[in-house]
Amino acid sequence: MGTIFKFKEFEVDQADCAMKINTDGVLLAASARDLDVSRILDIGTGTGVIALMLAQANPQASIVAVEIDEQAAKRAQSNFAHSPFSERLNAVHMDFMQLQPTDSFDLIISNPPFYTNSLHNPDGRKKLAKHTDSQFFENMLSFATQYLSEEGLLQLIVPTELAQEISSSMIDRYHLHLVNEWNISSFENENPIRTILRIGKSKGEKTTASFYIYEQKNEYSGRYKELLKPYFLAF
Repeated sequence: MGTIFKFKEFEVDQADCAMKINTDGVLLAASARDLDVSRILDIGTGTGVIALMLAQANPQASIVAVEIDEQAAKRAQSNFAHSPFSERLNAVHMDFMQLQPTDSFDLIISNPPFYTNSLHNPDGRKKLAKHTDSQFFENMLSFATQYLSEEGLLQLIVPTELAQEISSSMIDRYHLHLVNEWNISSFENENPIRTILRIGKSKGEKTTASFYIYEQKNEYSGRYKELLKPYFLAF
């Protein structure tokens, strides 16, 4: 099987990446298409697909993409270099907590590791990519408090149960506020399995939306197709 995933405006080589392109990542990136942002930080960029989708959607934006896995960071940088957006993208191999940016970000986005309190994968690199604990999210919220612009947003996708924990018991400690939650299910009228959280510094009226991926087995919903249409060749 080839390692190249072709989009309408760019390609992503997934070789050497423990975590491949997945539904969570493309939904997260596409859901941020409505934002008008100039400085973006992608935490845990993996293949770089989220950063590339955001670069396509925001022609004026510069994007820093951090990745703790060295091989994945190199692959992301290669994908950036071969894209039409290369001058606005930069992959950095480090833990995001080591970053010391001189300017704030309008958007911090992440498809983070989220298998908290579960059995760890014996594959070391996949374990690093897929597992974390609550301290990771505490660190992310602390970082957002420090480096988001006043109107900036933190957006991430996590399992719905974890989203409830983050929104109910974590964000208040960092003087942040839940702006929007987008509950994602596989099929209409099913319980959500993922939630996209949009978190900001400014308190306002929280909005909630629902979204389902499939109309029926092996058939994507109309809303899913519309959301990914600017990116996917199939739509």
